[in-house]
Amino acid sequence: MRSDKSCMLQNWLKPPSASFFSKVKHLPENALGNRLLRQHDDTLPDLKKVKVALLGTDEKSANAVREQLYEMAWAFPENSIADLGNLRKAEPTLLIQVIYELLSGKVVPVILGQSDDLARAQFLAYQEAKALVNLAVIDQRLQDDVYAPMLQPRRHPMLLHFSLIGHQMHQMLPAWNTFLQQHNFDTARLGRSRTAMEETEPLLRDADLLAFHLGAIRQSEAPATTHPSPSGYFTEEACQLCRYAGMSDKLTSFGLYGWSPDRDRDAQTARIAGQMVWYFLEGFFARKGDYPVSTAGLTEYVVDFRKLNFQITFWKSGKTGRWWMQVPSGSKRKHERHRLVPCSYQDYQLACRDELPERLMQALSRFD
Repeated sequence: MRSDKSCMLQNWLKPPSASFFSKVKHLPENALGNRLLRQHDDTLPDLKKVKVALLGTDEKSANAVREQLYEMAWAFPENSIADLGNLRKAEPTLLIQVIYELLSGKVVPVILGQSDDLARAQFLAYQEAKALVNLAVIDQRLQDDVYAPMLQPRRHPMLLHFSLIGHQMHQMLPAWNTFLQQHNFDTARLGRSRTAMEETEPLLRDADLLAFHLGAIRQSEAPATTHPSPSGYFTEEACQLCRYAGMSDKLTSFGLYGWSPDRDRDAQTARIAGQMVWYFLEGFFARKGDYPVSTAGLTEYVVDFRKLNFQITFWKSGKTGRWWMQVPSGSKRKHERHRLVPCSYQDYQLACRDELPERLMQALSRFD
């Protein structure tokens, strides 16, 4: 990242307090906190080789997560992860600027947020890139105050697609359910995604950014969430979702939101958040580079729908075994980056049985 960008970031960010570092100074040699790059004397680390950067919005909640994350094992390439500290002011406009600078420098920001509404700032950071993006949200419900401005009364011009994962129907307004269906947005209810986690993976693989609200995790696991619920994901499931997100070659930012350290019990929620970040990092450094900017390295499977006199082409990665569906080439040029839609092996099997997968029908409507 160029030095002028580093100077701008330094003006917007501050390192964790001295009291925080006194808590973590006795970490083992191979602990993550001893191996990542971080600020020293208000000077940002060199970001030339950095692939992922931790970024806190408010000091108290971000440092609580750091304290847990720093104790975990280092299992990543040297000089690949930096901790840039916290925003000098927890303001959405400042967060937008910092995320945009990191994105333009090809660094993936991991945002440790407290307030749920900061997820909107994560999304708005992409507007300067002037490209259509897909947004994935994991939450127990669709939060009106956060996402309504992006979706209604008119979809934000840079939002191509929206996915809601882990929502609970008793928490959702019927009007939102109808709206998401009418606009062919992808949804995966909590029960469905827990029963078949692998069917949730294509939704995360199709996302450019993920906002994970900790309210999607059950209260017994994460007691300090902003909107606690007795039902939700278990810790292991939340970590699996984060690993899926990390493995997506398309995804360029990841945010955790919606909890209060003042409500935490024995640092349990902070510990879960730290584990989620760790598994995102593990997924990120396990990326195989098989996002299909072209079909090179993919195996083609053409399926005939005899009843409809229609063909659909599936592609399978030789590196990972992951699947994509090809949207007809008549799509608009601005949709080119999205024309191969992630899917699952089950979608391919349904097509082979002359059944139209729901994911295919939504994709065809989306690009119509």
